[in-house]
Amino acid sequence: MKDVIISVLLIAGASLSLIAGIAMVRFPDVLARLHAALKPQVLGLILIMAALAIELGAPLDAGTTILMIVLFQVITVPVAAHFVSRTAYRTGRVKRDLVIVDELAVRKEQGKEH
Repeated sequence: MKDVIISVLLIAGASLSLIAGIAMVRFPDVLARLHAALKPQVLGLILIMAALAIELGAPLDAGTTILMIVLFQVITVPVAAHFVSRTAYRTGRVKRDLVIVDELAVRKEQGKEH
């Protein structure tokens, strides 16, 4: 039973990572690519780490390392996505016609954008 659970977690995690890779090629602009690529990638990593924790029985050292990997990804991926999207917006790489609500343009008009 343990092997079945691990296999399902590994296949699901790998599938989500594959979907994230396909999204990088298929989507039209930076914002769509970030959204479609990073969310499944992080969830895929979490599933793969869960499978690893089950396989190892999560001893203290391995469990701590797995937990640190997951926490680091969950914390840093949104921050990195924010900086990449903000840079893409400022350099004009965002297709403005695809943006429904443009809060940065409103802030820029109000003079609050630095």
